[in-house]
Amino acid sequence: MRSLIILLITALSLPVYAQSQARPRPKDVQVVEDLATPPTVVDGKKVPEPIVTTRQVGADTVTEYRLGGKLYQQKIQPAKGPAYYLIDDKGEGKFTRVDGPEPKVSVPMWVLLEW
Repeated sequence: MRSLIILLITALSLPVYAQSQARPRPKDVQVVEDLATPPTVVDGKKVPEPIVTTRQVGADTVTEYRLGGKLYQQKIQPAKGPAYYLIDDKGEGKFTRVDGPEPKVSVPMWVLLEW
C-alpha cells in the first residue's frame, strides 16, 4: 500500500516537473530586443506618415488618424464600455462603425439573374 502511494505521488508530480523546466531554444531563432523603425523612403519616394491626434469629447476620448490631411479613421473610447472604430474604407467621407480591430469581412456580391 505504501509503495502504491509513493508511485501515485510520483506519477502525479511528473507533469508538473515537465512543465517547470525551461525549454531549449531552436538553433535558428534570433531574439529581437527592439523593433526596427519603418523606412521613411521607399524606392526614392518619401512614405507619408499618419498624423494621430487625441482629444476629449465630453467623457469620451477620440483618436483621429489622418494621412495627407485627410481623416480616414477614428477610434472612440467611451468612458464606459469597449472602444470602437469609425473607418472610411473608400475615402468618400462615409464612416462605417467597426467594433474591434479585426478586419471587416467583405461579402462577395454577384449578379446571378437579371431580367
